Amino acid sequence: MMSDNDDDRHSEPDFVERRRWPRVSQDPPGEHDVKKTVLVPLVFETESLPPYQQFPAWQEHMAVLSDTRLPDNVHPDDGFVARQAVWNLGGMLLLQQTIPAFSYERSPDTVRFSPIDHWQITFLRAGRTWTGNAGRVVQNEPGMIEVRSLGHPFSGRALATDSVSLIVPVDLFADRGGLTTASNNVVLGGHRAKLLIDHLSSVETNLDRFTHDDLQGVKDRLREMVFDTITPLVDRDGGNDQISQIGLMTRARRFILSNLASPHLTPDALGRELAISRTRLYELFETSGGVANYIRRRRLSAAHAMLADPSDTRKIAEVGLAIGFDSAANFSRAFTQQFGYSPSNIHKRTSGDHTRPDWQTDKKPKVTFESLLRTLGLF
Repeated sequence: MMSDNDDDRHSEPDFVERRRWPRVSQDPPGEHDVKKTVLVPLVFETESLPPYQQFPAWQEHMAVLSDTRLPDNVHPDDGFVARQAVWNLGGMLLLQQTIPAFSYERSPDTVRFSPIDHWQITFLRAGRTWTGNAGRVVQNEPGMIEVRSLGHPFSGRALATDSVSLIVPVDLFADRGGLTTASNNVVLGGHRAKLLIDHLSSVETNLDRFTHDDLQGVKDRLREMVFDTITPLVDRDGGNDQISQIGLMTRARRFILSNLASPHLTPDALGRELAISRTRLYELFETSGGVANYIRRRRLSAAHAMLADPSDTRKIAEVGLAIGFDSAANFSRAFTQQFGYSPSNIHKRTSGDHTRPDWQTDKKPKVTFESLLRTLGLF
């Protein structure tokens, strides 16, 4: 028989929540941050063209990197449906690319006259490629990472592929001694390659969400992962040589940047500063296209920054003299060769300044795949 006290006891709730503050529903941090994204891809596609125009359009688009050809059993009129999206991460490019089978060649003459000597790191989601350099052919396939220098000749062929590539300027690794020449034309596998592929895939998934504030961190993390993935697998000498090279390259860069305007900045002067032989100096800068080429690129990069700076009122000839060119004509010629447009085509974003002789409101350089490759690493 139950008492009244028993009824009262069993009618009470098992737990009574007592809160000092009212409960407020809260989403995870960052879930609803509203920020304007800054990445807009440069998209190239051939599907909208008539079939007979598709492969010639692709050939022209890719001419900055290599000569391309169709397989022997394919006629140009059959069509070539290709799509490429290029994302500028503020110092490196990420390429998403879906293309039919074709062959490619970056000839010694192309390399010799091209200012583009970046590293290209590629993984495939589908397809297969074979690339040869100096008599050595490597095969890339899904699950692997291919490393290729655009500063060296190569040729090869590809089946229909779906790929993701990073194109990274040589100088991005300079403070760590650079990627060694042994890194060129290699295919890497294993857990290190998988980690890099997974990270690249994660970056790719979030490309349309990144803001300007995100880019530096994204680029720095990719830079570290690329270097830490490649170097242990190809630089098996390790140790003191690598440490020595890092120190030399750091000193060399510092000396060059401090003396860009000096007419005495030459390979010989740099060799004396570093106290190394001419042979050692050229070995140090081999992956940068040679020491003289490196100095020239740094000077032109500095000039580009000056001309694009609205607060810098110097004229084109003055900028050329400031970075070591003896005449405006030589400066303009070298600048155009490096960037694909003349110094006068740089649009200065000043307010109401129409007094400058190089003001060209209707000639702002058009952003193309070629221009991105030429100016990669400047900003």
